[in-house]
Amino acid sequence: MANGMLPWRDRAVAAIDCEEPGTVTMNVRRSALGFTVEAPAKLNLLLEVLAKRGDGFHEVETLMTPIALYDDLSIEPAPNGQIELLVLATDASRCAEAVPTGDENLVVRALRRLQQRANESQGARVKLVKRIPMAAGLAGGSSDAAAALLLGNALWNLHWPRERLVEVAAELGSDIPFFLHRGPAICRGRGEQIEAVPTIGNLHFVVVKPPAGLSTAEVYRHCRPSQSPHSAAALGRALASGCLTRARTLLHNQLQPAAERLSPWIDRLRCEFSRTGCLAHQMSGSGTSYFGLCQHARQARRIAATLRARELGKVFAVGTAS
Repeated sequence: MANGMLPWRDRAVAAIDCEEPGTVTMNVRRSALGFTVEAPAKLNLLLEVLAKRGDGFHEVETLMTPIALYDDLSIEPAPNGQIELLVLATDASRCAEAVPTGDENLVVRALRRLQQRANESQGARVKLVKRIPMAAGLAGGSSDAAAALLLGNALWNLHWPRERLVEVAAELGSDIPFFLHRGPAICRGRGEQIEAVPTIGNLHFVVVKPPAGLSTAEVYRHCRPSQSPHSAAALGRALASGCLTRARTLLHNQLQPAAERLSPWIDRLRCEFSRTGCLAHQMSGSGTSYFGLCQHARQARRIAATLRARELGKVFAVGTAS
């Protein structure tokens, strides 16, 4: 083989064998033609907005956890260095039609950036099966982009360590580096500074995505930085100790008041969740998804069934992603 290079399939096997164990939430698996990965959604158990930065972003502190609600991505080689994206939806909604497939899509941008940085001539064809709602504060697009970086790293046999992929991820979006780490984490700066949290236990949630979404930029534009910030570390310690009674008092989202002014759905969901008996409830990210922390999986399934009957939108009973 010229230049000592292996055929792409053998190169791919080598990439999997060299992958760092225990460093990512997403596990890349071989498929018949390439690789596949599940990309999880996230919830913000705490989100503080500390200040407006000079670069236009906001200084934040947030405790995030991946949850067991996934998009599926698969990748295989494409000729002539092309990056191609096919998007499919899992329900009868028009979700797939709303997802861009060109350079405005984070998956395409992530692969092009990685391709350019690595000086890689091989192309990639990606199939994305969407399950995570869009414009929901669940970071589905960011998770998909992180998954694309992992898939490209494997397909093109780059053997890049996690830290190098994180550098590329940080250039693409604030939430993307989080998904290249294992499990929950405290994120600071504009979200790109990651501090791993050892454990927060197996938590159970009900998540509702109402029919209307919100623009992240618009919510941040209307938010006010906190004068008395809540501590993500304190919440992490309470969850690690298994003390949900203490943890329930520490959940907080500084963006929620701004989102309530922009969408009537946030206040409606707050009222609906207040009648369910869940331990605590709040908005995730910049909305419009809203979630409740439950005592156990059985309670989460029961509350989810109740909320589905009220036709509030898409309802999910989920746990933390393993």
